[in-house]
Formats: sequence, C-alpha cells, structure tokens
Amino acid sequence: MPAEISLSDVMGLVGQETGLSRWITVDQAMIDAFAGATDDHQFIHTDPVRAAAETPYGGTIAHGFLTLSLLSAMNFDCVPVIRERIMGMNYGFEKVRFMSPVKSGKRVRGRFVLAEARFRGAAMLTTTHEVTVEIEGEKKPALTATWITITQFDPKDRPEGV
Repeated sequence: MPAEISLSDVMGLVGQETGLSRWITVDQAMIDAFAGATDDHQFIHTDPVRAAAETPYGGTIAHGFLTLSLLSAMNFDCVPVIRERIMGMNYGFEKVRFMSPVKSGKRVRGRFVLAEARFRGAAMLTTTHEVTVEIEGEKKPALTATWITITQFDPKDRPEGV
C-alpha cells in the first residue's frame, strides 16, 4: 500500500521520484486476455509458435497498449495517495514512446517521477508524472510516458496561498 501524503506536501515532491512499483509478470494468459478485450489478435501477440518462427523476439510479445494500461496498477501500487482526495481521474498523456517490446513471461515495473503539480480551480490538482516502465534484466525500458492526472478534493482542504 502506498504512503499517504497531504495536499500541502505535494508541491515539495516536484522533481522527485514518487514511486517504484512491484514487478508484474506479463504472461501469455494476460496477453491473450488483452487481445480478447481489444480485438487485436495479431500473431506476434497470440501465436507463440508462429511468433517464435517469424519474428526476432523468439516468441510472443505484449501489446504496447497492454504495457501502457498496466500504468494504473503500477500507480496504485506505489504512488502516494493524497489524503484529501475525493477521486482521481486520468487526464491523458503528453507523450508515450514504446521503446522495447515486452516478451511473454517477462516482468515489468513502473518508475514515477513527479514532474509538475498545479492547482486548477478551487478543488482540483493536476499532476504530471514522467513514467518509465522497466523490463527486468534489460537496459532499455518498455516505454516512457508523460502522464497527467487530476485529483479532486473538497475546496475547504485547499492549502492556503496556492
């Protein structure tokens, strides 16, 4: 369970690593379930025999969007929770780059650096994280992304002077 922090503490974390998630195994069952959910059954993801014979990867690889979607689990695993939060919302991405494929059976984890935090209106905080998804045992990450989220809170909880 990640640590809890106060709204008043968030600004002091800008520029710092705020979380490193646990390792998550991306196995063939997960890849197949994602293929079913997204209707993306390209053989490089779902046919281990053909992928081993016809790709340079030696087997199947995860969908890039599967790896990206794991950011939510990684975030919940390690990024501090704002105590005054009513709810959090995904606002989107400034940039996503798929750097290296995740082979079936590999483990990945997310590294989060708080790049920016700013208050919007009376009851919202926008945070921007620079995220790297690392692949265990590999130098090159699976992906890098600039991820923006919004935290809604009660206006009475807004720190003074911001």
